[in-house]
Amino acid sequence: MSDLTIVIPAAGASSRMRGSDKLLTQIDGTALLRRTAMMALAAHPKVVITLRITDTARLQVVQDLPVHIVPIPDAATGLSASLRRAAAQGDGRLMILPADMPDLTSQDLTLMIQTSNAARDVLWRACGQDGTAGHPVIFPADLRRAFAALSGDQGARAIVQANAHRLQNLTLPDNHALIDLDTPEAWQAWTLSRLSSDGPKS
Repeated sequence: MSDLTIVIPAAGASSRMRGSDKLLTQIDGTALLRRTAMMALAAHPKVVITLRITDTARLQVVQDLPVHIVPIPDAATGLSASLRRAAAQGDGRLMILPADMPDLTSQDLTLMIQTSNAARDVLWRACGQDGTAGHPVIFPADLRRAFAALSGDQGARAIVQANAHRLQNLTLPDNHALIDLDTPEAWQAWTLSRLSSDGPKS
């Protein structure tokens, strides 16, 4: 059994969406959060989702899936609250997978996991075709303890910067590692781009 855990931080408030919840927005009839969770499960059996303790709507769309839900009572303090509590759940490597990246595929995650399996001490970061840094990121097991010191809404950026000597980028197809949907404008642009393509992403 792989020592890796996929963590989907989903305790944010979607504040940039100006009233709507991006993670409940439907894509092909499926809420984005559920879609992301199912993609993760297709690549790996151990998936953790962080949620605000009062967020019954998001819980409802994933509660029937074989994922581990971690409630975040201090979610208002920022993304770091999710990462601290998720990292404290066990040991082994962590893949931090944002919930709002609809172009990522299970094949992308499988590629990253297989690459990490062959070099477990490397800090693996997905990037775009032009080398632009993106997500997901896989953290080696020994960096779990560093998550306890995170604060605010900056995620694990400080851990990546402090371990730049261990960092390697892994190129994913197209803009899979770069597209995230956290504003109405981003959703509109992505939807229009998708409609003009040959069909839905798989």
